[in-house]
Amino acid sequence: MEAVFDFLRAALPWIAVGLLLAVFIARGAKKTKKEEQTGDYGTEGMCVGMCLGTAIGTSLWNNTGIGISLGMLIGLAIGTCIKKEDRGDNNDKKK
Repeated sequence: MEAVFDFLRAALPWIAVGLLLAVFIARGAKKTKKEEQTGDYGTEGMCVGMCLGTAIGTSLWNNTGIGISLGMLIGLAIGTCIKKEDRGDNNDKKK
């Protein structure tokens, strides 16, 4: 059983990087030059995910690297699902 945990500790960062690249490529393939870029909370989700992943990874597994990478991946996935409201041309609050 210890060998399985050793394998997971070695493979999880590479799996997270692969999934992160797949998300970035899929997001980039949908957008064209003519199409307006719609806003989402992907960047904010990655920031919050990194913070939470660091805390959880340190407290549970005593491995900060895996926590950061998995937190960033999960935060990006959740953040891209939430779309920002359109606030006009200059993105200010509507009056």
